[in-house]
Amino acid sequence: MAIQNNANSKGNTRNSKKTNTEETGRIQPQARELEEAVLGALMLEKDAYSMIGEILTPQSFYDKTHELIFTAIQNLAIQQRPIDMLTVVEQLRKSGDIDTVGGVPYIAQLSQKVVSSAHLEYHARIVAQKALARELISFSSVVASKAFDETNDVDDLMQEAEGQLFEISQRNVKKDVVAINPIIREAIDLMTEAAKRTDGLSGLQSGFNDLDKITSGWQNSDLIIIAARPAMGKTAFVLSMAKNMAVNFSIPVAVFSLEMSNVQLVNRLIVNVTEIPGEKIKSGRLQQYEWQQLDQKVKQLYDAPIFVDDTPSLSVFELRTKARRLVKEHKVKCIIIDYLQLMNASGMSFGSREQEVSIISRSLKGLAKELNIPIVALSQLNRSVESRSIKDGPDAKRPQLSDLRESGAIEQDADIVCFIHRPEYYKIFEDSHGNDLRGKAEIIIAKHRNGSTGDVLLSFKHEYVRFQNLNEDRIIEEYQSRINSQADLVPAEKFYRTSTANRPEDMPF
Repeated sequence: MAIQNNANSKGNTRNSKKTNTEETGRIQPQARELEEAVLGALMLEKDAYSMIGEILTPQSFYDKTHELIFTAIQNLAIQQRPIDMLTVVEQLRKSGDIDTVGGVPYIAQLSQKVVSSAHLEYHARIVAQKALARELISFSSVVASKAFDETNDVDDLMQEAEGQLFEISQRNVKKDVVAINPIIREAIDLMTEAAKRTDGLSGLQSGFNDLDKITSGWQNSDLIIIAARPAMGKTAFVLSMAKNMAVNFSIPVAVFSLEMSNVQLVNRLIVNVTEIPGEKIKSGRLQQYEWQQLDQKVKQLYDAPIFVDDTPSLSVFELRTKARRLVKEHKVKCIIIDYLQLMNASGMSFGSREQEVSIISRSLKGLAKELNIPIVALSQLNRSVESRSIKDGPDAKRPQLSDLRESGAIEQDADIVCFIHRPEYYKIFEDSHGNDLRGKAEIIIAKHRNGSTGDVLLSFKHEYVRFQNLNEDRIIEEYQSRINSQADLVPAEKFYRTSTANRPEDMPF
């Protein structure tokens, strides 16, 4: 009892345990005998700590006495000193905890409880599971208590709870070391499958041919950052890519839009596909051939495997939950986030926005690995680009890795970093060779962890918010532009009532 009272007086963790037990009337999950067995085994064999060093922490032990003893063992391991009964006793004396844990007799008693470390790892994992269960109980108790308090905002509480649960899950995600043989076989199988493809790609096609040649397609588990200054066409680029993947190659794609609503996003897709200017789509003032054009060309979007989510200020925890569901239920192969700086790591506290962005970036990379799909995240650039003058040279306005906004962790975590650069925006209409740059966009691959870097030139149709290959033919037929000036404006209702076009059944007129 003395030990328990002392433990309760030393920290909030023990206090919360007592409170939770009193509130529920039940004893928290624990495995005292296994804790003793683990500590005894650690002092019995010199290499035992290396077996469980990544499984347990001092906080994994329910008994405060055991926590102090394991802390002493951990400190000895860090100092690369031998671990046995005598060294542990000496370490506890140095820290002033020898009497708190019951003195030398208790340490000797632990050493005599086991004769082998054969089941050490199994026992350690049970201790770790009990600790995780206690942590979840404490978490749920705090959330329940705050939920009963009507002064707390429910939305804020939910955000906080999501962040704390995400932290708990991140701390307990571990992967075991595996032998190289099955990985080699998997790599060769992937190479064999890639060799069978006529396009020579091993990943997902973006629909931009020159870009796919450099990247071999977007690879599974990769985090791809598409960065640019405002008005460069970041959203237009990923929407063009999503359309290519879903419509042309039937690849299920999910788009998380933190900046625009679902309707705005779909309107951009409609403009992209139909080549009808955005202002006409919003106003509905289309000419007769344009209604027919809309009727015919929008059909390709109806069955396209594109899934959109416009949750504002999306947290990394929410994204993880939704992404798992999309992959499981809809077989989504690629996730697009527009854009990274609008996300948050709710429920976590940070000293700066840079630290929060670092956590978000690291979480996205972890999610890409967990789901084994490419994640494409848009990112803003800082104003360094604007401060550089064209007088410093024609390439002064070209983005570079140091221009990534708010965190160098984005550059570190990303497998591929691409910049969108439109020289025309800065009144640069020709390159050094005299080639016309109007209507052109450079995709600058500045970082490629598993391949080469380089530049790709694409055509940019500003009025149709669309990027396309330079040699791609126009979708609208020439005869439509010829009759453009002759066609009368007609209301949508009149057109659909009189038109013999095969329109979708769920159209409103």
